[in-house]
Amino acid sequence: MTILDVKNLKKYFPIHKGLLRKLVGHVKAVDDVSFSVARGETLALVGESGCGKTTASRCIMRALQPSSGEINITIDGKTTDLAPLQKAELKPFRRHMQMVFQDPFSSLNPRMMVGDLIAEPLLINGMDNESERRARVRELLDLVSLPTAYMNRFPHAFSGGQRQRIGIARALALNPSLIVADEPVSALDVSVQAQIINLLLDLQDRLGLSYLFVAHDLSVVKHVSDRVAVMYLGQLVEIAPTEALFVTPRHPYTEALLSAVPKPDPRARQERIILSREVADAANPPSGCAFHPRCSFATDQCKSERPHLQDLGQGHQVRCHHARTLALQGVGPSV
Repeated sequence: MTILDVKNLKKYFPIHKGLLRKLVGHVKAVDDVSFSVARGETLALVGESGCGKTTASRCIMRALQPSSGEINITIDGKTTDLAPLQKAELKPFRRHMQMVFQDPFSSLNPRMMVGDLIAEPLLINGMDNESERRARVRELLDLVSLPTAYMNRFPHAFSGGQRQRIGIARALALNPSLIVADEPVSALDVSVQAQIINLLLDLQDRLGLSYLFVAHDLSVVKHVSDRVAVMYLGQLVEIAPTEALFVTPRHPYTEALLSAVPKPDPRARQERIILSREVADAANPPSGCAFHPRCSFATDQCKSERPHLQDLGQGHQVRCHHARTLALQGVGPSV
């Protein structure tokens, strides 16, 4: 069952110049992105910095107003498009979708104690009984493996990993169905990252959560995700089951990303794919395929005609004119 279905999502930021602030263009941060997340599934949204993955996640949470497209969320069998809703209309849906932020310290109010931080969503959503709120906070702290004695401490007293556990507890306060995790472990030490990842996986099994996992660390993505969606310059260029994407990437950009992942064996020889030129400007994207200036397989068709997502079967989709040809030629790692 699909819990989130995003269709043709766009987010353009206007560019104004001059004394009269004349509109001269747009930054196409998210440009026609479509994907879905099933109940109990983890979909990883990956790409290099500036590709639009965080902007897409914030549009889905309606922290940003999308320029166009649909954000369909299914709750109790009823599907609602969140994109056109106003702030007051969004409130009933907030409890069903929550966010875990990248920096656990900046996302916690330093002037509030942990018990109050976690209880705040409960109070906002009508749980007026203080004893009930405190009981729920204790339950949530136990759920993320923190002592209940921490309720009366301030965020500065905790390590980065503990703060992220507090942020996760706050996100779970209202029993959401969907968690959008925006690089939840990138600000943590490597040893702590493993603890938080294992916690997220355990919570998913126990609570039946669905995750939209935004990340750039492909080693983490391989461990946590069921499917992976790759973004480049605001567009979705490839989406596939995790194993299929890591074994047989079908987009040249995905192949280049995977070649940059360090191998755990120092004796293993690794061929790194170095892309030519820099990432194009999202305010002035190239014609045709957005990746063609850096692609060694680009043709005249790539330079003039924008590709659409092709379905290669078994849930593997690629935005490339030559995806089937390259697959037949064996481009990319062999199975």
